[in-house]
Amino acid sequence: MATDWIGSIVSINCGDSLGVYQGRVSAVDQVSQTISLTRPFHNGVKCLVPEVTFRAGDITELKILEIPGPGGHGHCGDIQHNDLGVPSTACPGGTSQNGTGKLPKKPSSAPQNIPKKTEAKSQDVAISPQQYQCSKSYMDRHMESLSQSKGFRRRHNSWSSSSRHPNQATPKKSGVKNGQMKNKDDECFGDDIEEIPDTDFDFEGNLALFDKAAVFEEIETYERKSGTRSRGTPNEKSARYRHDENILESEPIVYRRITVPQASKEFCTDSGLVVPSVSYELHKKLLSVAERHGLTLERRLEMTGICASQMALSLLGGPNRLNPKNIHQRPTVALLCGPHVKGAQGISCGRHLSNHDVHVILFLPNFVKMLESITNELTLFSKTQSQQVSSVKDLPDTPVDLVINCLDCHENAFLRDQPWYKAAVDWANQNRAPVLSIDPPVNEAEQGIDAKWSLALGLPLPLGERAGRVYLCDIGIPQKVFQEVGINYHSPFGCKFVIPLHST
Repeated sequence: MATDWIGSIVSINCGDSLGVYQGRVSAVDQVSQTISLTRPFHNGVKCLVPEVTFRAGDITELKILEIPGPGGHGHCGDIQHNDLGVPSTACPGGTSQNGTGKLPKKPSSAPQNIPKKTEAKSQDVAISPQQYQCSKSYMDRHMESLSQSKGFRRRHNSWSSSSRHPNQATPKKSGVKNGQMKNKDDECFGDDIEEIPDTDFDFEGNLALFDKAAVFEEIETYERKSGTRSRGTPNEKSARYRHDENILESEPIVYRRITVPQASKEFCTDSGLVVPSVSYELHKKLLSVAERHGLTLERRLEMTGICASQMALSLLGGPNRLNPKNIHQRPTVALLCGPHVKGAQGISCGRHLSNHDVHVILFLPNFVKMLESITNELTLFSKTQSQQVSSVKDLPDTPVDLVINCLDCHENAFLRDQPWYKAAVDWANQNRAPVLSIDPPVNEAEQGIDAKWSLALGLPLPLGERAGRVYLCDIGIPQKVFQEVGINYHSPFGCKFVIPLHST
C-alpha cells in the first residue's frame, strides 16, 4: 500500500523553477496524486515550514534515499512505476564475479509522474549486502551533486547517522581505509547545523595570548647555543639592495659641515645638513672679501637676480602655469624697490622674470641722484616689455599673483619715514597677495611688510618669524673666501641653487 512508503527519505527534483527538495515522506494521497515531506530541505537549505506537499505534475524526478524496514536493508536507485500507486526503486547495479557491485549508470532526467490508483498488493524487496554497497555509493555521488551548500551537507550526514531504524543492520565497508574515511567524514560533517555557535571568533583576544617577543628571544637563545641560524628570523638582513643603496659601506654622514665663529640661530636643509646663521657684520665682511677677490657687485646682482627669479617662477606655478597653452593667463608680479643695492637686486630679478613672459610692474620712487648699480639695472629693465611706475597710485587695484619686496635696507633706516615708503607698505598689506622678500634686514622693526617667503644670500641671517619661510641661494662665493673670514664652509646646495631652510 501507499502507506508502506511513509517514513522513507526521498529527493524530489521539480525542475529549474522549483528546484530540488529532500525530506521524509509523511503522507501519500493516491486520490489527489500528492506526496508530502516533513522537515524539508530546499536546494540544501532547511525550509521554514515543517511540511511541503507536491503534486504529481510538478515532479520531474523522484529518488528514494532510504527506506526504513524491519529487515534493516536500505534501498536506493532510480524510479520504476509498479502497481502500488507510488514509485518504487531498484538497485542500479548487480554483482560481478568477484562479488563487488558495479558503478550505477547516470539516472535518467526524463519526467516521472505518479501513476493513478491501481489495485495491487505490495511486494517486499530484499537486496544483498553487495547491492546495498552499490546503492550507498550511488547515493553518495548523487548527494555530492546536490549538496552545494554547507548546511545541507551537514544536515544530510546528521540524517545518515541518527535517523536510521535502531534495529537496522547496516553492513560495514570492507577495509581499514574506508573505515578511516568514514570516521573523518563523521568528525567533519557529523555535527548538526543547529549546534554551530553564533558568536564570532575573538582574533584579537587569541592573538594577545601569543607572546611574540618571548618566542623570538627563545629562538635567538637556541641559535646562540647551537651556532645555527633559522630562516625568516627578524634579525636576518636581506641580501637585496635598493637602487639608491650603496653596496659598499661608506663613511658616517657628517651633518654639521659649516661652522661659524658665533651662531645665534641654526637652520637645517631637507637633507638634514645644519646651516648656522651669521651676524650682519660678518655677512657684510664676507661680501666685501669676495668683491676684493673678483666677485664684483655686478656679478652678485646678476646671481641674485637669477636665483630670485627662479624661486619666483616656482612660486608662480612653474611649468604648470608658464606654458604656451596658458598664454592668456600671464602672471602679474609687483616689484617694490628702494634706492639702494637691495633695490638693484630686485630690478635684476624683475628683468629675468620679464624675459620668462611674466608681466612685471616695477615701483621705484623718483630721486635726483641714484646709485650707479640701479642706473645700470634700470637701463636693462627698460628694454623689456614690463612697466615701471613711480607712484603707488599707478599700481594695480586688483590683487596680483606675487609681490616682491625690496624696499627695506640694512643701513638706511630713515627711508621708512618717507611718504612713498609708507604708501607702498600700505598698498602691499591691502593687496592680499603673497610676499617674497629678497635679503630682508635682521631687525623685525625694520620690516614694514610681513613676508611669506624670504631669500637669504650665501649664508642666512638670524631672521625672525615675520620673515616667513627662509630660503637660501648660492651667489657664487668660493670656499676659500669663507675660510678667509673664519668660516669653515662646505656647500649645502647639492644640485640646486636655491634650497629651503627649516628652523631647528
